[in-house]
Amino acid sequence: MEYLDNIELSVELRQVINADLAHHYRVVPKNDSGNILELFVETENATEAISEELELYLGKKIVFCEVPKAVLIKALYEYYRKEEFRKGNNDGPIISADKGFLENLIMEAKAIGSSDIHFEVYEDEARIRFRIDGLLIEKYKIPSDTYLELINKIKIEANLDITEKRLPQDGRINFEDFDIRVSILPTLHGEKTVMRLLGRDTSHLRLEDVGFEEEQYQMYGEAIKQSNGIVLISGPTGSGKTTTLYATLKLLNDNKRNIVTVEDPIEYTLKGINQVQLKEDIGLTFTSALRSFLRQDPDIIMLGEIRDAETAKMAIRASLTGHLVLSTIHTNSAIGTISRLVDMGIPAFYIAETLNASVAQRLLRKLCGSCKEETPFDRQDFPMGYRMPQDLDGYYRPKGCPDCYYTGYKGRIAIYELIPMTHEIVSVIKEHPQNIKDNINYNYQSLADKAFDLLANGTTSIEEIYSLLINA
Repeated sequence: MEYLDNIELSVELRQVINADLAHHYRVVPKNDSGNILELFVETENATEAISEELELYLGKKIVFCEVPKAVLIKALYEYYRKEEFRKGNNDGPIISADKGFLENLIMEAKAIGSSDIHFEVYEDEARIRFRIDGLLIEKYKIPSDTYLELINKIKIEANLDITEKRLPQDGRINFEDFDIRVSILPTLHGEKTVMRLLGRDTSHLRLEDVGFEEEQYQMYGEAIKQSNGIVLISGPTGSGKTTTLYATLKLLNDNKRNIVTVEDPIEYTLKGINQVQLKEDIGLTFTSALRSFLRQDPDIIMLGEIRDAETAKMAIRASLTGHLVLSTIHTNSAIGTISRLVDMGIPAFYIAETLNASVAQRLLRKLCGSCKEETPFDRQDFPMGYRMPQDLDGYYRPKGCPDCYYTGYKGRIAIYELIPMTHEIVSVIKEHPQNIKDNINYNYQSLADKAFDLLANGTTSIEEIYSLLINA
C-alpha cells in the first residue's frame, strides 16, 4: 500500500477514465504508458475480478496501486465530480456511452450545476472549463484538430455559419427543459466558445427567497409597487441581477398588467409576459425596442441592461410618462448607480423624480458546513486601511471534504445594498449631484458591511469578501 496524503492528477490523466467508471470501480489513474494503465485503488477493491473487468472495458493491462481509503475518496470527489441526473424515477442516467461527446459534456455540466462551459484553443492544445459557483475549473484537454470538429458541431447545433471564422457569432441551442446561449469569438489560434446554460424552470423564482433582509424586502416591495418610476439593480456579471429581476416580474405578473421585456438573452420564459430577444445586428437594440414598447400600452417595462446614455434617457422618459421601468446597470454600489446616471448626462432633477430605488448586489460562496475550520484573527488578511466594524477573535477558512468536492465551499448567498428614495436623499441628489456619497446621511449597510457580517458569523471566508472590503 502506498502511503500518500494526497493524489494529484493532471487534466490529461484525468481523462483516461470517466466519472461513472471512476466511481463505480472506485479507482483513480496513476500513470498511463499506452498499453499499461496504473490505477490507484483501495485495498478491498484490488481484486483480480475487477482488474479483468477494467482490462476488458479499457483495452489495457491494469496494474493496481493500493492507497488508503480516505486518500482515494478525496481524489474521487475532487477530480471526478459527479451527481445523478435522471429522466424519471427509474429511467437511469441521462448520460450514456452511445451519445456524442458534446451532448455528454453538456449533460455533465448541467448535472454538476455548472453555469457556463468554456472551450479555448491555443497553439498546441485546447481545453474545456466549467464555471461552478462562480469559479472556472479545468475539466478536459483535447487535441487541436479534435477541437475544430467540436466547434463545428456546436455551430451546427446553434444554427451558425461553420464557414465564418473571422467574426464573432451568437446562437442558441434548445433542449427539452433548458436552453444554451452560444457565443463564438475569433482568437489567435482559433475560435473560443462559451456556452451559457439557461434554465426554463421558474418555480424557484420567489422574491422573498432571493436574499433580501426583511427591511430591505419591504423597501424594495414599496419601490416596485409604484405605478411609475425606475428601479435599478447594479452589480458585475454573474452577481444575480437577472434572477432578482425575474423574481420581481413573477411577483408583479397578473392579468391586470401588460408587461414587456427586452433581454439579451432571454434566460427564463415567463407565461403572461411579452419577452423580446435583443438583435443588434438587425437594429433591434434596447433603445429601439423601448421606443416600440411605448406604443404597446405597457404598464411595466423591463430592460435587460442600461448600457449607454441614450438608453438611460429613454428609460427616464418612459418612467415620466406613467410606466414602471426595471433594469440593471454596471456599477459598484447603489450610490454609484446615481453617480453613473449623472455622468451619463441625466439631469439630477429627473433622477430624483423618477428613481424609486437603487439596489446593488453580489453573490458570495458559502463555506462548507461540514469542513470549515476556524483560524485566529490576523490583521494582514485584511486590506490595508480597512476599518473593521467590530473586533474579531477569529474567522473560518475553507478546508475541503467529500460534501463540497474538496473545494471548501458549498452554494452561494446573495447580499444586497439598497437605497430607497426618501425625501432627504432626493434633496441630496438635486443639490449635490456630483458628490452624493459625502452628503448623504441615510443609515444603510453597504455591501462591505454585509460581507463582513457573513465573515463574522462563519458563513463565508475572508478570501471571498476581500475585493468588497478593498472598495469599502
